[in-house]
Amino acid sequence: MKSRTTTGASIDKTEKGYILRIPSGDSSAYRFAQIDDYFGLARKNFPHHSLTLSLRARTSAFPLSGTWGFGLWNDPFGMSLGFGGNKFRLPTLPNAAWFFGASKENYLSFQYDYPANGFIAQSFRSPKFHPYLILAGLAFPFRKIQTRRYLSEVIVEDSCALSVDPTQWHDYKLEWNQERVIWYVDDNKIFESSVSPKPPLGLVIWIDNQFASFTPDGKLSFGVLENQESWLEIADLELNK
Repeated sequence: MKSRTTTGASIDKTEKGYILRIPSGDSSAYRFAQIDDYFGLARKNFPHHSLTLSLRARTSAFPLSGTWGFGLWNDPFGMSLGFGGNKFRLPTLPNAAWFFGASKENYLSFQYDYPANGFIAQSFRSPKFHPYLILAGLAFPFRKIQTRRYLSEVIVEDSCALSVDPTQWHDYKLEWNQERVIWYVDDNKIFESSVSPKPPLGLVIWIDNQFASFTPDGKLSFGVLENQESWLEIADLELNK
C-alpha cells in the first residue's frame, strides 16, 4: 500500500486505521490524500482479479467539496484530470466498483436515470478502447453530445444512491468477482449487480477537492473546488482474495 498526498494534506495512522485529511483552500490548487496498491504499476499489472474489501469509515461532513471513497478501479484517467495526483498515463474507459462520494458539481454517470453525485454504490464495465479515440472525441465541442451518447452505449454501468449518513461510523463491505458485485452497509446487503468490472483492478481510498462532469447535454467540465478542511477516516481494513 502506498500513501500519497499533495502539499498540506496528510495521512495519519490511528489505532485501527488511518485519517486522510486535506486542508482548506480556494479553487486555485488541487488537494488530495490517497492510499492505493497500484502506484507505479502498468494497468495490466494491477493486483486484483477478485476481492472482498471490508472497512469501517466516516467523513468530516456531508457533502464534501470534491470526491472521496473506497473501492476498486483501473485508474482510467491516469493523470487525476491534470491536477497531479498520479503520474501521467493515457486515459482509458473505466472499470470500477466502489463506494463513491461526489459533490453536486460532479456528474459521473453516462446514463440518464442513474445517480451522478451524492453517496453512491457504483460499478462500471468497459471494453478495451484505444485512448487516442477518447481524446479525439472530446477534442471537438460540437461532437461532445455524440461522444457521450457513444460512451453510454459502450460503458455498462449500474449504481444506486445510498441513504446512510457517512459522517457516522458504518461498516462497509464490497464483494467483487468476475460475475457480480455486492455492496453491504452494516452487514445489510444494499445493492447487487451483474455489472462486474473487468480485471485487473487496484484498491483506492481517497479524498480530494476536484470535480468532473459530463452532462447529458454534452457539457464537459472539470476542475478543483474551494473546500473546508476535510477528512475521511477508515478503520479495520481487510482484504480477502
